[in-house]
Amino acid sequence: MNPFQAIVDNAKQVKRTLVFPEVDDHRILPAARRLQSEGIVNPILVGPGDALRAAASRLDVDLDGLRHVDPADETERMTRYLDLLEERFAKKGVDREGLRKLLGQPLYFAAAMVKAGDADGSLAGAAHTTGETLRAALRVIRPASGAKLVSSFFLMALREPLPSKESILAFADCALVPDPGPEELADIAMRTAMGYRNLTGREPRVALLSFSTAGSADHPMVQKVQAARNALEAMQPDFPFDGELQLDAAILPEIGRSKAPDSPVAGRANVLVFPDLNSGNIGYKLVQRLAGAKVVGPILGGLCRPANDLSRGCSVEDVVLTAAATALQVAG
Repeated sequence: MNPFQAIVDNAKQVKRTLVFPEVDDHRILPAARRLQSEGIVNPILVGPGDALRAAASRLDVDLDGLRHVDPADETERMTRYLDLLEERFAKKGVDREGLRKLLGQPLYFAAAMVKAGDADGSLAGAAHTTGETLRAALRVIRPASGAKLVSSFFLMALREPLPSKESILAFADCALVPDPGPEELADIAMRTAMGYRNLTGREPRVALLSFSTAGSADHPMVQKVQAARNALEAMQPDFPFDGELQLDAAILPEIGRSKAPDSPVAGRANVLVFPDLNSGNIGYKLVQRLAGAKVVGPILGGLCRPANDLSRGCSVEDVVLTAAATALQVAG
């Protein structure tokens, strides 16, 4: 059974509309076909019609029933989006004609559809870098009010449950923030915990990871994690958390009891917050590629409306699962 089946089933209940601005990618069309035929989300393919038809022919995908928007043919929408975004972009030195050229790109047009409420969320990254995908989202959709930063997390479904019985973990931040400071790390922990609860229906238990446990080492990198724990405590979250914890102390009950006997999460953490992007990105890929974990994400947090980033190494199944998670972000 798919460990993420509950996410797919819940997405079917809310039935959101998502835009996909990479029409000629070999994974997007089959995924959109499945999302539509199984009633998981309502997909809208955004891009040139000739590229879409050529890809459909090459991949033998039936386009019947799939909605498609070509920015070059959308005169009314283009005018509406220009009116919506012109003032903001003018402040950044982009005039109306420059904005028109920008919105001619499917990635930006899709983001404008989300910003205008013509779609509930967007999904890209199969054929674009994280920087390109995030730049369009930040410039058009914009961060949520009060957001310190936009961060990300992955859901990791393990092949075998941990001794704590946990089978689905959240890893953060593994895709966006290179070297978060203490307050940023606390913000990542809070957003990831809330996202974990929303998508899985499970209660988060957060571990702020380090190479030290409970002061076993003294180093500026350890002190950063300790400061992040204090910052998270000041936010008064409604879930248990602790840090700094080594990975084994965070997820293995016996080692947790030995290294941090008074910790509220040691040995049974399900949300793992890495101290920097180096450790987070390496960590999730080790678990995915060597341990065979199934992955959903990266899921972005901190935007006004959902706009998620796919890995360029994603599969059709990855696209389907991330789309379902994006639908639940809207619902949450």
